[in-house]
Amino acid sequence: MPLFRLSKRLDFPPAWLARSDGLLCLGGDLSFKRLLLAYKSGIFPWFSKDEPILWWSPDPRLVLFPENINISKSLKKKIKKKMFSIRVDTCFEQTILSCAQPRKNGHEGTWLVDEMIEAYIELHRQGFAHSIETFRDDKLVGGLYGICLGGSFFGESMFSFESDASKIALVALANHLKRHSFDLIDCQVTTNHLLSMGACEISRNSFLDIIDQSVKREDIKNILGPDSHLTII
Repeated sequence: MPLFRLSKRLDFPPAWLARSDGLLCLGGDLSFKRLLLAYKSGIFPWFSKDEPILWWSPDPRLVLFPENINISKSLKKKIKKKMFSIRVDTCFEQTILSCAQPRKNGHEGTWLVDEMIEAYIELHRQGFAHSIETFRDDKLVGGLYGICLGGSFFGESMFSFESDASKIALVALANHLKRHSFDLIDCQVTTNHLLSMGACEISRNSFLDIIDQSVKREDIKNILGPDSHLTII
């Protein structure tokens, strides 16, 4: 498949035209309107410093259906100790910066370059991006963030400063979305970590079919925010 180059026009080529590695196109910008269109189209940005903006739609796609969240015995024991609490959108910027920090300290670099961070902070200001935060003794120790559209939550990144802190945030999110009849949590690409928590691979065509209807749902509104009450169990 060819690699497409975006212009200033607000559009994308069809996601099914992506290359075998999932790469679809490059260029464009990270305006909140383009980002929203990307997610609604089954596409997301992923690039490193000194690279152009790269847009992806992998096949297969890793998703977590909220009702399928898997909690290991060891994680259940930790949750029952009630050492952690969950908050939503109380420190979005700190959460996304924490997601970037481990990669900056490692050897693999980070895809959360400054322009990506600024773009998602703007999405948060617009009410589309949300952070699920794990606290212990009023200290942020883990969490995740993503974009909520209709009945789909498009997960972007997770971090843990304590063992299992991001897993606990994911469990709380999945339970909350299950109660509100969400369709799926998009996990993008396959990792053993997410597979162990109940995520599964589906074809890109199946994913596109689901989100085509899911992002249009109007029966689910304002279920994530600082006043949301998420429980871990």
